[in-house]
Amino acid sequence: MARKNASDDLLAPVTLAVGQEELLLDRAVREVVVAARAADADTDVRDLTPDQLQPGTLAELVSPSLFAERKIVVVRNAQDLSADTVKDVKAYLASPAEEITLVLLHAGGAKGKGLLDAARKAGAREVACPKMTKPADRLAFVRGEFRTAGRSATPEACQALVDAIGSDLRELASAVTQLVADVEGTIDEAVVGRYYTGRAEASSFTVADRAVEGRTAEALEALRWSLSTGVAPVLITSALAQGVRAIGKLSSARGGRPADLARELGMPPWKIDRVRQQMRGWTPDGVSVALRAVAEADAGVKGGGDDPEYALEKAVVTIAHAARSRGRQ
Repeated sequence: MARKNASDDLLAPVTLAVGQEELLLDRAVREVVVAARAADADTDVRDLTPDQLQPGTLAELVSPSLFAERKIVVVRNAQDLSADTVKDVKAYLASPAEEITLVLLHAGGAKGKGLLDAARKAGAREVACPKMTKPADRLAFVRGEFRTAGRSATPEACQALVDAIGSDLRELASAVTQLVADVEGTIDEAVVGRYYTGRAEASSFTVADRAVEGRTAEALEALRWSLSTGVAPVLITSALAQGVRAIGKLSSARGGRPADLARELGMPPWKIDRVRQQMRGWTPDGVSVALRAVAEADAGVKGGGDDPEYALEKAVVTIAHAARSRGRQ
């Protein structure tokens, strides 16, 4: 979820939302608008893009109203503002008007950094909206959505939802909303499976799970389904890598309770239990072979080969064979 700084006054003179995650940026704007309209139902909202802000436009927008009405001025893609408009914004930051909230949406990074620094120096309330590229971040997002909705969901259910939906936060948020509205009580993995079975079968993590379990035919079927539904090959190699590395980590760890191993290996306890089931039949040599297969597939899908699909199929077959290195059928 979007992370806020210590100053959490939604009606602060300036709010700076930094990042490239569109859902979080939109939520940052919506939070301010809801708070403003709770204070004044007639709050005027102006939502602008850089091409709509010419030199002098901001001064007109933030000029005091005869009726002292509350106003919100939202500037999207602030990193793309012209140099002259940036000067106007910086001048306004030095002396913001009462009853007006300026919301700057900035991608972060080097472009437009001068404006970013000026807003921070002026004491803007800041909301971090980073792009969620890691599965762990998306998992934390889903858990947060359920908490915000006041509902309980098992760790397995949250993981299953991420596996099924993928990386689109809007779709993940929508899925949580649907489950919360339709299902009573605790939401578990079976519930997620009933709602999103087709998508779960097409997920990159399903491919990885079937491969490390030595289920070659099912892994290949899931792989072909994933590719046919548009799952990026690089996401599949990433899932395969995570699956094999988890096997390697747990197989080399000393025995213990799931909670202790979870702390040692940086995995949630429920995943320890799942990997323990998957690792039956694996040997250290098998892990080494599988890791090499993943590395070759990764190179193949990133331009090192002529046929990414073949590279993935070869890796899946190799991993599944390695999983049966002690005769697992």
